[in-house]
Amino acid sequence: MGTVFGRIPYKWVVAIVFVFGVFMDLLDTTSVQVAIPTLAREFDATVSQIEWVVLGYVLSLAIWIPASGWLGDRFGTKRIFLLSVLLFTGASVLCGEATSLTQLTVFRMLQGVGGGLMIPVGTTMLFRAFPPIERARASTVLMIPTVLGPALGPVMGGWFTTHHSWRWIFYVNIPIGIVTFALGVVGLREHREPSAGRFDIAGFFLSGASLAGVLFALSHGPSDGWGAPGVVIPGVLGIVGFVVLVWVETHIDDPMLALRLLAERMFKVANVVSFCAYASFACVTFLMPLFLQDLNGLNAVESGVTMVPSAIGMVIASQVAGRLYHSIGPRRLILSGLIVMTLVTFSLATMSTDSSLWTIRAVMFIRGIALGLTLVPIQAASFANVSIADTGRASSITSVNRQISASLGVAISGTVLVEATSHFAGSNAGGAGGIDQATLSGYRAAFFVTGIVALIATVSGLFVRDRDASSTLRRDVEPEPELDSLLAFEQ
Repeated sequence: MGTVFGRIPYKWVVAIVFVFGVFMDLLDTTSVQVAIPTLAREFDATVSQIEWVVLGYVLSLAIWIPASGWLGDRFGTKRIFLLSVLLFTGASVLCGEATSLTQLTVFRMLQGVGGGLMIPVGTTMLFRAFPPIERARASTVLMIPTVLGPALGPVMGGWFTTHHSWRWIFYVNIPIGIVTFALGVVGLREHREPSAGRFDIAGFFLSGASLAGVLFALSHGPSDGWGAPGVVIPGVLGIVGFVVLVWVETHIDDPMLALRLLAERMFKVANVVSFCAYASFACVTFLMPLFLQDLNGLNAVESGVTMVPSAIGMVIASQVAGRLYHSIGPRRLILSGLIVMTLVTFSLATMSTDSSLWTIRAVMFIRGIALGLTLVPIQAASFANVSIADTGRASSITSVNRQISASLGVAISGTVLVEATSHFAGSNAGGAGGIDQATLSGYRAAFFVTGIVALIATVSGLFVRDRDASSTLRRDVEPEPELDSLLAFEQ
């Protein structure tokens, strides 16, 4: 490959720009969550009103993520990525200057346009810049912002909100956005796909509407109840919309979502495993800060710091996984990571208010190690047989997959927490002590269910085969036996 910026290979220029952009996106997303109570007081808003600051952003993502692949292919990945950075940074300025809840919600939706394009288009550029044999290295790069953003966001958001102003949560994006845009303008190369085809209007509206409906239902289900009309109607319409979307996208020549890619075995299996793994990851990321604040008396900053060991473990393990990928293949790495993650997650169901913070930090560190061993090989192997021309469409599918899995994980854990706490409170009427015990039992039940989600991920990992990812492995590495005799039914 040619070089830019002196002797820096182009693939690493892409990696640097990608890390800056995605880090900004994820840092903002997680730090805003911490500021929600402060925003409610500032704008004198109810819970249902203030939640649109988060929900508006999520729904905007739902509309633009599916379109990101086609837009990058048609107009160029460099142009669309820079546009996404510009939109996100500009909207961050507007969010910081908002004087009403309506303004803040609208500006957050504008941020969602940038966020919905940035990650899938950035992922496309990354995997096009790294050849298949180096996809494991590319995946270790992808892990850096994916891990550090969610880990540092709550800490930073809590610190700004407590000691300065919530507005700085958005202002901090400005220097990062400027650097990302400048590096992208100078360093990135344009890439268009002649086979992009015409814009799929039906696919755009169906994918945006159905995904928005499902995400809306998942976000409201735990609080409003799954039988509430405001949950059932958008949820059912979203599911029906997905069914229609699948039919439409499989019967036209130039679909926005190239669902035909799911016919490729490695891409299909990898998306199933990552769906379950990310759902479990989202469960713990949602539950643990609440547990630490509700029952251990920690504030937002302290609970965020307690979550940092998980990020450290993921960064360390991702580097190890990237080096071991070629010598032992993705299957062993994925299964070992998922097995450890399942065991550790079930151990969280035994926690109590007397549990040492250092014990919790150690558990989170081990869980981070397990996630790093799992996600790097999954990301590397998932695109093993995806052509350069299809990389953009594949990135759109994986981004939709992750968005739904994360929302589903939060919905499942939130629902179990609410329902289990209510059940135990009703059967243990005993004053404040009884309420505390019921809350603890609710968290234990939620963590147990999270362990079941991790167990499902482990079972799905059994279907990973090294030979399906052979293009990402060195030729001198022999794939291990795949235990086909145990899984003959799926041949």
